[in-house]
Amino acid sequence: MTRPGQLLYVIVCAAGLASDVGHLVTLAQDAGWTVQIVATPSALDFIDVPALEKQTGRPVRSQYRKPHEPKPPRADAIICAPATYNTINKFAHGIADTYALGLLSEAPGLGIPVVVLPFVNTALAARVPFQRGVDQLRAEGVRVLLGPGEYEPHPPSAGADDYPWALALESLPAPD
Repeated sequence: MTRPGQLLYVIVCAAGLASDVGHLVTLAQDAGWTVQIVATPSALDFIDVPALEKQTGRPVRSQYRKPHEPKPPRADAIICAPATYNTINKFAHGIADTYALGLLSEAPGLGIPVVVLPFVNTALAARVPFQRGVDQLRAEGVRVLLGPGEYEPHPPSAGADDYPWALALESLPAPD
């Protein structure tokens, strides 16, 4: 399925898997998306910014634009991956204290499809605030890929063997 001219924002959070986000970029570009990487401030230490800028042909963004800078184009869809416990909870509670969270917070109200692919451990996923946050996001139409057949939390101090990058892309709604 190709998406010529459609802009996909990939919001990257500070998790070990963030260094592999180029894989998602390749999948999205192969599907016809133009990709804009938006990193949480902490994620900048986890990703190869120059390599991603070369791959996408666009600057990696992590801060709001300055008043004299042109307004960036609005996303046609957003994938947040790897989405951390912190980002998911803040998104669910409407906290927009970074550029990435500001984009996420506004997207449901603008009708922009959002897919969240978590990267959390079982201890964090078991917390009631996290579970409520996931439920809140789902109630607003955000596709949170958490559970059997999607992303299943890993044990504390362990990583994920097969992070389902492709599932995030496949979970976007069909283009208009």
